[in-house]
Amino acid sequence: MPATAREVIVGGLRIVSRFIKAQPWAFALAVTGATLFSAAIIASSMVIGWITDTAILPVLTEDVAASDRIPAIVLAVAAIAVWKAAAIVLRRTSAGWLQFRNQQELRGQLVGHQLDLELAWFGRQSIGDLLSIADNDTQRSTMVLAPLPFATGVSLLIIGTVVLLALLDPWLGLVALGGMALIVWIEARAAMSLYPSWEGIQTQLGVVAGVAHESFDGALTIKALGREDHETERLRIESDELRDRAIYVGVRWETYRTIIVTLIPAVSLIVLWVGAARVDDGAITAGDIVTSLYLLALLSFPIQLIAFVLFDLAVTIPSWKRVASVLDADELVEYGGVVADPESGAASVDSNQVEFGYALDEMVLSGVVVDVAAGRTVAIVGPTGSGKTTLTLLMARLWDPGTGRILIDGRDVRDFARYELSREVAHVAQTAFLFDDSALGNITMGIDLPLARVHDAASLAGAHEFIEELPEGYDTRLGERGASLSGGQRQRIALARALVRDPRVLIMDDATSAVDPSVEAEILRRLRSAELPSTILIVAYRPSSIRLADEVIFVDEGRVIAQGDHTSLLESQPGYSKLVQAYEHEAAARAGGGS
Repeated sequence: MPATAREVIVGGLRIVSRFIKAQPWAFALAVTGATLFSAAIIASSMVIGWITDTAILPVLTEDVAASDRIPAIVLAVAAIAVWKAAAIVLRRTSAGWLQFRNQQELRGQLVGHQLDLELAWFGRQSIGDLLSIADNDTQRSTMVLAPLPFATGVSLLIIGTVVLLALLDPWLGLVALGGMALIVWIEARAAMSLYPSWEGIQTQLGVVAGVAHESFDGALTIKALGREDHETERLRIESDELRDRAIYVGVRWETYRTIIVTLIPAVSLIVLWVGAARVDDGAITAGDIVTSLYLLALLSFPIQLIAFVLFDLAVTIPSWKRVASVLDADELVEYGGVVADPESGAASVDSNQVEFGYALDEMVLSGVVVDVAAGRTVAIVGPTGSGKTTLTLLMARLWDPGTGRILIDGRDVRDFARYELSREVAHVAQTAFLFDDSALGNITMGIDLPLARVHDAASLAGAHEFIEELPEGYDTRLGERGASLSGGQRQRIALARALVRDPRVLIMDDATSAVDPSVEAEILRRLRSAELPSTILIVAYRPSSIRLADEVIFVDEGRVIAQGDHTSLLESQPGYSKLVQAYEHEAAARAGGGS
């Protein structure tokens, strides 16, 4: 059901009041500037009327010299000009601060709140749509704040105009009141009728942003499959829909504006006609008519500003609804009060009957029990889809189990205070994400660390040599997502990022899969011989990596089938033995193909 005028206006005012409360002084100063400007306009019309009656008409009708009045006229006009200029500067500066400061804070709230949400929430969102909300919807939801103070002043100006004309002559005041009321009603009607269309435009903007984001993010796949034309057509279809909706709104809005712009001079003509009749009756002077017409002429743009504000209000509401849908998301990660103890060396990792599913009716892990002693290097092995990656995500508390507990040195990972668990546990994913920053910035992630410590971590990860060979060494910018590096190089920098923090638990989810097997084996050997203060858990596929582990956790169909050393599992677990043989055959085939 379409929103009523009352719902739109009341809803819009609630949104606006939220922003005003955030920056009350900026709004107060902007309204003060707008009020002073409105007063200056009224004062200027009165000065024009005074000049007409005391200087212009006497010269024309009585042949009286006006030279003695010129200084007073110049002073009055100059004073009005300075008055207007000061009011404009105050209004525009304060209104700009009101809008852009709220916009900045709103974006900060959006990003901060999203980072507090569980990963499950992100899995249900379109990244392109979230980008559109953070950019376009945030901008549009605060757009009304810039003209709002001026519109507040204009409202006072309209009241002042009607009052002044009524004081000059009741009939002039009545004509002005009727004309202004009609124009404002049409403006409100225009905004109300376009509100539903703006909801559709904002939604479609998110769709277009989502398609564009997918196209850019998947450029490699699109080019590899020769689907450029298909993606271009997909974006064209959605863009055409957005264009058509925007054109519809534009045509409707300009139609209403044409009516408004036509009515303003029509009101002036009626005032002139009525005023001429009143002059003939001797009720008012010619200067009074000049005052009235000059004032109405100055109102030509300000009164349209009310339409702009109502129009912006119709844009603000659907934009704010999309912003609020993110801010109101309540799937927050809950934290306890446990403080990290990063100096205590390697930590044990245990789980107690853990069950987990990404959907309530689809269990990925069931009855999982692991017992990893501190300081051990453990390989997590299992067929594709067995739940290995999910288990590592639970250990790093990137997801929470449905039932059961994950313990680090006997402490439930959910009991750690915010930011504390990451001081003890480092998770390195298979897909290494790098930021558009230097190699050093990607490793330290804003933490102030000695350069020697960074070099040591990079050397352990097998990254130091190739980083040194970059054009500017550790200061070389890597491009978005590390586009200037190979997959293996990106993985090694991501590993160095984890190692530099000296985690008590290091989790590597196939984190060296893009690295040559011999290089991977060398990295793992260095990690074992470095006497790190870490328990290391590795999701492993390569036989060489599995053999380097102290023990193996064998996972299949969401359950831990067995835990023990590699040799004993080969003898006791046919499924594990068969899987390792398959890995070995694959490794041999690759070696043979490369020889």
